This record gives sequence, structure tokens and C-alpha cells, in this order.
Amino acid sequence: MFFSQILGQERAKRFLKQVMAREKMPHAYLFTGIPGIGKTSTATALAMSLNCHHPIDGDGCGKCPSCRLMIAGNSPDLLFIKPDGQNIKIDQIRDLNHSLSFAPLSLRYRVCIIYQAETMTAEAANSFLKTLEEPPSGNILILNIIEPLNLLPTIVSRCQRVPFKPLALEEIMNWLVREKGLHGETAQVVAKVSAGSLGRAKKMCEGDFMKKRDEWLSRLLRLGGITSHEAIDMALECAGEDKKVNIDLSDNSKAGIMDMLFVWETWYRDLLVVSAQAPDHLIINVDFLPKLQKSAESYNIKKLTQSLLAISQARRDLRGNRNPALVMEHSILNLRGLAQYLNGYKTEDMRSQ
Repeated sequence: MFFSQILGQERAKRFLKQVMAREKMPHAYLFTGIPGIGKTSTATALAMSLNCHHPIDGDGCGKCPSCRLMIAGNSPDLLFIKPDGQNIKIDQIRDLNHSLSFAPLSLRYRVCIIYQAETMTAEAANSFLKTLEEPPSGNILILNIIEPLNLLPTIVSRCQRVPFKPLALEEIMNWLVREKGLHGETAQVVAKVSAGSLGRAKKMCEGDFMKKRDEWLSRLLRLGGITSHEAIDMALECAGEDKKVNIDLSDNSKAGIMDMLFVWETWYRDLLVVSAQAPDHLIINVDFLPKLQKSAESYNIKKLTQSLLAISQARRDLRGNRNPALVMEHSILNLRGLAQYLNGYKTEDMRSQ
């Protein structure tokens, strides 16, 4: 992966090239931002550039032995650590520490990319902290994370933070037209629903995301008219979306429970936009505009905000390795109660009048 191949993120790429030019590389970086916006690609491009025998304008040449090994995914000086299940475990960090104890084979830099670093168990995080306190020379550690608050403050303080922003709508639309052959409203819908994540846009084009999205929104729209027993059945159905491995969207080939919660989050966000009578171009789910306008009549701002908070809590609980069935049962019962709120009355109360 070359810097020139990464969509957007010009500020992050410019900063890293400037650091390389000064030849004073920090031993640890914190790449922050939502999944699917280029954090891992940028980290890989950095590793290639640092070890390239003939770099061109801060980028790897792609032809030297080091570059060819990295392109092929066979470089011993480019390591990846990903969650084993839903967490990065202590044994993975111990194996990493063992690898770091040897000099890089390139005699330049070994780069280790830790994906979803916030999933480290407490034991793993404490072990990793010791590595940061006394880092072996010639090693660069890059932690990919959504939000620094999910890491130990002592780990965050020892890393150089590089923020990554969601990609612009136009960037993703142009990529979809150029690379996937999408046009018109289809490209616009996919770009909007991707919410700035190229990884999500790719997934929507290549997998079952769009079909599943219709199913998830259908469930959500039914919430206000079902009984509590039916809500519990729905919760179990939703929990079945859990793929168990790497639950965040950018590392799955199929849509899962975190994708479902993301879609629900965009729905309530759109309801807020409609309720506030904001311009239609701010709406994400533009292909559901009539249903959004009708649904918005049944909510007020407070209830919509509470619904968003309930979904946010569910996502945190799932990342914290909570039981998906219990998480979804609590969340759906909560969302059902909020969905039944209509002009100050509960739906059941109105039916009984």
C-alpha cells in the first residue's frame, strides 16, 4: 500500500511524511477514527516508506526487495495483531514482546500495527504498557483505535496521536463511480449510508449489507406496535446477527450486529434532522425519506436523543464482551418503550381508549 493510493487523509499523510523527513520517528503512534477510513492502509504505507531502499517523495518505490515483500504480505518487519475473538489477549502481547526483542531484519524499522487496540484485555494492556515504557530500538508500534478514551490513559500519553477524519461524501461517491461502476441515486445512497467510511462503502457494494439494512430498518419500524414478548423474540433474532469474531464492521466480510446498530443509529439521527426541519440533503437514508417523515411525527427531540443513547450504550456493551442476547433484550425493550411514545401517551393506552 502506497500513500498515493490512500483516499483522502491528506493531513495525516503530510504529517507522517514530515516526521520521516526529520528522521526522528516516535516509537508509538495512536491512529484514531472510525473504521474503514484508511488507518491500517496508512500504517502499512508508513512501514513500506520507512524500509524502502529507494523512496520516492516519501513513498515506497514498490520495486526494491523490502517493498516487494510488504506488497506480498511476507515482510518479517511488518507485524499485525488483531483481536483473537473479541479481545486482544495477554498471550498475543507476550508473543509481540518476544518478536520485538530481536533486531529488525531490514536493519531499519519493524512496524507493528495493532488493530482494534481498545479490545486489549486488562492483562494485555498492562503488559503492553511495559513495552511502551521501555521500547526496544528499531520498533514502531501503531495502535488503531476509534476513541482514545477506550484505552488506558498511560498508554495514550506515550503515543503520538494522528487523527483520521471521515471521508467527504464526494470522495466516496467518486470512488464508487470510478471503482464500482455505481451511478446516480445508488452511488449517493451508498456514499451517504457509509457515513464517511470507505470500508463500509466497499462492504455495502460487495456483501449483503444493503439487503440486511432493509431487514434491520423493518424491525425498527415494527418496534412501536409489538408486545413485550415479541420484543424479546426480536432481541434474540438480533443477537443472532453477532458474528463472534471482530465485531466492528471493517474486519468482517458479512454484515453483523454492529452494522445493524450503526444503521439504527443513522435512522434516529435522520429522525432528528427531519424533526428539526433541516434541509433534506443532510439526511443519510435518503431512499427512506417518506417513511422518515411519517415516523418523525411520532417522536420528540428528547425521545430521539434517548434512543440514540440506548444504541450507543449497546455498542459499548458489545465491545465490552457483554452477552449479545442480554444486551439486545435490554436495548430493544428500551427502544420499544421510546417508540411507543406518541403525543404524551403510550401506544397501548391509545389503543385501549
